[in-house]
Amino acid sequence: MDLTDRPTKVRQGEEIDLKVIDALLKDNIPGLSGHAVVEQFPSGYSNLTYLVRIGDKELVLRRPPFGRKAKTAHDMGREYRILKALNPVFPYCPKPLLYTEDESFLGCPFYVMERIHGIILRKKFPDGLPINPGRMRSLCENLLDVHCELHSIDYRAVGLEGFGRPEGYVKRQVEGWSGRYRAAHTPDAPSFEKVMQWLHDRMPPDFPTPAVIHNDFKFNNVVLAPDNFLKIVGVLDWEMATIGDPLLDLGCSLGYWVQNDDPPDFQAAGTLPTNLPGALTRDQMVERYAEKTGIRIDSFDFYLCFGYFRLAVIAQQIYYRFYHGQTRDQRFKSLIIAIRLLEKQADRLMEQSGL
Repeated sequence: MDLTDRPTKVRQGEEIDLKVIDALLKDNIPGLSGHAVVEQFPSGYSNLTYLVRIGDKELVLRRPPFGRKAKTAHDMGREYRILKALNPVFPYCPKPLLYTEDESFLGCPFYVMERIHGIILRKKFPDGLPINPGRMRSLCENLLDVHCELHSIDYRAVGLEGFGRPEGYVKRQVEGWSGRYRAAHTPDAPSFEKVMQWLHDRMPPDFPTPAVIHNDFKFNNVVLAPDNFLKIVGVLDWEMATIGDPLLDLGCSLGYWVQNDDPPDFQAAGTLPTNLPGALTRDQMVERYAEKTGIRIDSFDFYLCFGYFRLAVIAQQIYYRFYHGQTRDQRFKSLIIAIRLLEKQADRLMEQSGL
């Protein structure tokens, strides 16, 4: 049974010029022959991802979405640069092959990388995988351990000094994401003003040892080995990576995490199978992170609340495009429900927090 992530027909309105791509790739990547065939990976809500087959070679092309975009989002050059820097030292990074800012090809910058074959987990665990509580626990532990491995990289040694600005990172994140939410607000969305004020009033100081952070590290952005689904062989979607606070990175990851004692509506809206028997809870993930890294974490409430809020902003930015008719993708219609649930989850955390 083939459980690897499979592409499908390109969505209407998101086509790319096959002749242009065929010629460009053959001119820049040695060993390609035959005619290009393009399909699209259907999952994901941000950058568009295509599979390009030329003969027996399979490549992945990433480009920004169509429609209105946040000013600093979807920077293909940044994503390409971090892949190029990390691939030699972090074996989970796909190998980047080509990047161009020349918009005459597709109307936007884009890059091409190698394809990593494997299994990507979605909300429903694949029927063909023999999951049980012990294996689910191991999956969560392995996910956390790879995240710790990323945070342990010396970013200066791999040429990423200057890739981000760790000084004042948390303050910029709180203020920046607050501004993005207000800019993308639609009349049917919650205001999040209470959450934004709570975060503003409780910002921690700069983290003393900043790290390479992924900013979207979660199960459906990692690739599991086809012959051993407990083993992680790839980490994808580096568009928001930077140098910053590793605890904020963990908070953003756990903003996606649902567990089996969460309210039923929040679990139903989750996109990952983290509420299966045996899965670590958010608290257990934080405890393991502290144990593996030696970082003392007195309270994680700020970071988790920020994770919920930032996820709501991302969803709202995408929903804004659907609300204003800039995309036809019907998956985006239901994001307003997730945004409202994230506000409720943040409210519950703030009410229970001792901060």
